[in-house]
Amino acid sequence: MFEETLMLSRIQFAANVSFHILFPTITIALSWFLVFFKVRFNQTGDPVWLRAYRFWVKIFALTFALGVVSGITMSFQFGTNWPGFMETVGNIAGPLLGYEVLTAFFLEAGFLGIMLFGMNRVSNRVHTAATVIVAVGTALSAFWILALNSWMQTPQGFEMRDGAAHATSWFEIVFNPSFPYRLTHMVMASALTAAFLIAGISAYRLLKGDDKRAPKLTLKVALFVAAILAPLQALVGDFHGLNTLEHQPQKIAAMEGIWETESRVPLLLFAIPDEDARENHFEIGIPGLASLILKHDIDGELQGLNDFEGNHPPVAPVFYGFRVMVGIGVLMILTAWLGSYQLLRKKRVSPNVLKLVVAMSFSGWVATLAGWYVTEIGRQPWLVSGVLTTQQAATDIAPGNVAISLAMYCSLYVVLLGAYLHTLFVMARRAVEIEEIQPEEAVDARARIGKAIVEEVKSYV
Repeated sequence: MFEETLMLSRIQFAANVSFHILFPTITIALSWFLVFFKVRFNQTGDPVWLRAYRFWVKIFALTFALGVVSGITMSFQFGTNWPGFMETVGNIAGPLLGYEVLTAFFLEAGFLGIMLFGMNRVSNRVHTAATVIVAVGTALSAFWILALNSWMQTPQGFEMRDGAAHATSWFEIVFNPSFPYRLTHMVMASALTAAFLIAGISAYRLLKGDDKRAPKLTLKVALFVAAILAPLQALVGDFHGLNTLEHQPQKIAAMEGIWETESRVPLLLFAIPDEDARENHFEIGIPGLASLILKHDIDGELQGLNDFEGNHPPVAPVFYGFRVMVGIGVLMILTAWLGSYQLLRKKRVSPNVLKLVVAMSFSGWVATLAGWYVTEIGRQPWLVSGVLTTQQAATDIAPGNVAISLAMYCSLYVVLLGAYLHTLFVMARRAVEIEEIQPEEAVDARARIGKAIVEEVKSYV
């Protein structure tokens, strides 16, 4: 019975975190795109920037609301499904989650209303400042959550007393060995997710016949940002992988499908890991490339999973999840570069490439989820590496109770996600019908569009 409860609790937590992470992944970076749009309007006085701000601030508001609501259920999980987690490491996790509330949530709650509804009620300077403060709040939220998650991966700065972790150095806890890499990787992932969402919705509007300047401008900004950040994310991922090899070599072994410790390890493009036989089937690889990437030496030695038997994660989900993440990353680079090339050389994006960009609208979600599965499943069997196993933290309530709540959560999430996606494209289609801003409107554009923001946001709330 306990094994059933454990499995159901893990599925439920995975469902909750998978749904929740979709929305902060967008808002963390989308808020900074909004800052950019608003600052460009302040600098140029061109109302097209404010037109872009007006459209995307509505999407930010909708996405932010779903992120907050879905995040609340995450905290319930610690008490209902994972009581051993807070009992053992609550002295560390509790303050870090509290810091997020005291910094990020207070900033967001205090200034979000001004950002959404205050453009025609406060000065332009105050409204711009509110937009910046909300963006800072979203970044701080990511900072504290990733500090906790990174500490769970590479814990330090604590001591165990009577079965509970007690902080000895908050600096070491926050700035643990994997934190800088994990934070940078996640922020970059958020930037790419938001960039491809902006590019995809803008391309969708253009394909629907929207010939206004705003979608053309946002498409250009998003593709250029993605063209720069996508290859940089690959570099950041390489540094993150080297850090993981140092502190969690069993996770790297699972990611690469390495069973025996050996030198000149191939980079497997495809394989079918067989955990029972402890080998791979149908391998397709590039000789020595895994050693070259991870050791910077084509003859470098990498530890295999058999060195960690009984203490390594399930191989298949980590192995496939990593390849999905990398594959989507490569598609992002190619799409962004192709679109940017056409914009630079031809000043426009061809219809076929626009369709490709639309297809990539939510590619950031796929890559982020795959990356998180690699990160979280790759930590197993530990919930806090070397301190607390997943089994030790799990609840012992009846599996039927977990199954009921799991079914309710999943049903609700399917409905909410469908409604969210439907609303995005309804908003995009409605934007096609809005008349273009004329040059003579620039004089009083802020007042006009500020009033329009209030009315249009109300229509979606």
